[in-house]
Amino acid sequence: MESPEVVDVEVDRAHHVRVTWSDGVSATFGLADLRTNCPCATCRSRRDLGQPAWRPNLLAPPLAITAAELVGAWGISFTWSDGHATGIFPWDALRSWNADQV
Repeated sequence: MESPEVVDVEVDRAHHVRVTWSDGVSATFGLADLRTNCPCATCRSRRDLGQPAWRPNLLAPPLAITAAELVGAWGISFTWSDGHATGIFPWDALRSWNADQV
């Protein structure tokens, strides 16, 4: 069975990312959730060591996406206001994450 394709991505740089698939399923991901669960090697290593991949800094400006880029047909990457820019979020992982949230 073929996986549904992403048909729309809305990036609200200050609040969320909303993804809609061809089967009508739509999911909204908060920025803090995305940043905390960044799939890059550095963030995964931190989580594996029991450390947070990211933690809010009350002295810094609010977390925001400064840039977003589609990565082929399989995912999206973000540049974050804290300077982090190495994680690629695959569509299938976001779809699975959404299923886990329901």
